[in-house]
Amino acid sequence: MLVQAAISMNLLGRRRVRRLLRFNLPISAMPKPASYADQRSILGSARASIRACEESDMRAVTEIYGHHVLHSPGTFEIEPPSHTEMIRRRSDLFDKGFPYLVAERDGTIVGYAYVGPYRARPAYRYTVENSVYVRPDCARQGLGRCLMGALLSECATGDFLQVIAVIGDSANVASIKLHEILGFRRVGTLRSVGFKFQRWWDTVLMQRELGDRTASA
Repeated sequence: MLVQAAISMNLLGRRRVRRLLRFNLPISAMPKPASYADQRSILGSARASIRACEESDMRAVTEIYGHHVLHSPGTFEIEPPSHTEMIRRRSDLFDKGFPYLVAERDGTIVGYAYVGPYRARPAYRYTVENSVYVRPDCARQGLGRCLMGALLSECATGDFLQVIAVIGDSANVASIKLHEILGFRRVGTLRSVGFKFQRWWDTVLMQRELGDRTASA
C-alpha cells in the first residue's frame, strides 16, 4: 500500500509540472520534492493524504492551532480562537481563492497549511503569506515539508508570484531551515516586535519567488 501511495504522489507531481507549464512558469517554480524518508512520514499509512481542508476538519485544525497559540511564539495571537472563528477564517480564505490544505493520517488531521493576503491593499494582490502548523506529537516527521511543498505547488498554479513567511522567534531554527529547504531566502529580521509569554520576540521575514515578477499583470 505504501508503494501505491508513493506512485500516486509521483503522478500528482507530474500533474503539477504540467500545470506549471500551462501557466508559463519555469520548472524552478516547483518546490523541491520531499525526500523518500519525509514522504514515508505522511504516506506510511494507506489512509494518508494531503488534501483541501473541509469545514468538518476545522475542529481538529482549531485544536492544533490552539496548542501553538498557548505554547509557541510561532504565532503572535495570545488567546486561542474559537472553532466558530476558525471556520469563519477558513471560509474567508476559500471564498477568495486561497489554498488551504490539511494532512490526514488514518482519519486524523495531523497538520495544516494555507496562504492568505500578505497585505490588504490591492497592489499586494500577487503576494501571499504562508502558515503551517502540525500537531505537537507529529513534529519533526517531515509533515511540515510535505504540507509546504504541496501548498507552494498550489500557489504556483494560480496568480501568486511571491510567498512571504513571517516566522515568530529568530531562534526558531526548525522553521527557518524548513523554509530554506523549500527555496525561501531570508530577507530581514524585525527586532522585538511582539510581546508574548512576558518577553519580546523577533520575527524573521523570508521570501519565495514563484514566477516572473517582470511580467505584465
